[in-house]
Amino acid sequence: MSYGHGVQDELREPSRALRRAIPEVYDGYRQMHTAAYAAGALDEKTKELIALAIAVSKQCDGCIASHARGAARTGATEAEVAEALGVTIAMNGGPATVYGPRAFAAYREFAERAGRTDTRQG
Repeated sequence: MSYGHGVQDELREPSRALRRAIPEVYDGYRQMHTAAYAAGALDEKTKELIALAIAVSKQCDGCIASHARGAARTGATEAEVAEALGVTIAMNGGPATVYGPRAFAAYREFAERAGRTDTRQG
């Protein structure tokens, strides 16, 4: 089962259709997203790990796929992702033990596709 690419593939066309229907909303969201994820006091990797933890907390498979990909893209290691998900489980209990593994699998999927073989180092 794919929790990364599969979810993104499933949402691709419906997302495009909605984006075409309400472009101003999506443009505003894109601008906010760009500003929020820009490196500042926190680097992009840390922000993606925070977002991944929130995605698990919100039980949002699309968000999990997006931020697992972002974590892999920004160089998060498997150990860093695992620890972020551990905190998520501590804060959210049982539901995070379902969505946390989904996030971990999605991260591993994106990291593998990106050719990141040394993902376990912290």
